[in-house]
Amino acid sequence: MANTTETLTTERLALRPWRESDAEALYEYAKNPNIGPIAGWPAHRSVEESLDVIRTVLNGPEDYAITLAEDQDTAIGAIALKFAGDSDLFPEDDMTQTELGFWIGEPFWGNGYVPEAARELLRHGFEDLNLTAIWCAYYDGNTKSARAQQKIGFEPVRVTPDVPVPLLHETRTAHENRMTLARWQELQSS
Repeated sequence: MANTTETLTTERLALRPWRESDAEALYEYAKNPNIGPIAGWPAHRSVEESLDVIRTVLNGPEDYAITLAEDQDTAIGAIALKFAGDSDLFPEDDMTQTELGFWIGEPFWGNGYVPEAARELLRHGFEDLNLTAIWCAYYDGNTKSARAQQKIGFEPVRVTPDVPVPLLHETRTAHENRMTLARWQELQSS
């Protein structure tokens, strides 16, 4: 699938497709050991590695660079909807569900950017893509992701021990949450 050409906007953010020119900004934030390892991927070791990640990982149809609205040329994080085959949270033949994944550079923590970006991607998923459910997960110890998911309105579904984390050659306990279309509609009306 080709990357999306659409840019989604919020009050403070623009979510746009990744560009190869984002490699330096991606490396700047993804080299931080407080970012990737807690989410299940190793810290980046070079701009070249970040460029390869843009080309091979952040290239899905709903992969977005998070940018500030006033500086859309600088990526400060990532957010994506992953479809069947790229997620283990729902049946791989179910195209009505996706998994939401996100991270943001440490200098931008605590500003509410992740919930803001996630709410826009939920809106996009339910209104534009006609999804029935969006999943989100975090590993034990990732309290920032847990808090963000709770703040957004995701509901706990299950806790799964011994989930493989192949990029780090280990297993972890995963907390799997879901937002259904009905739950999202309920949150919009309250």
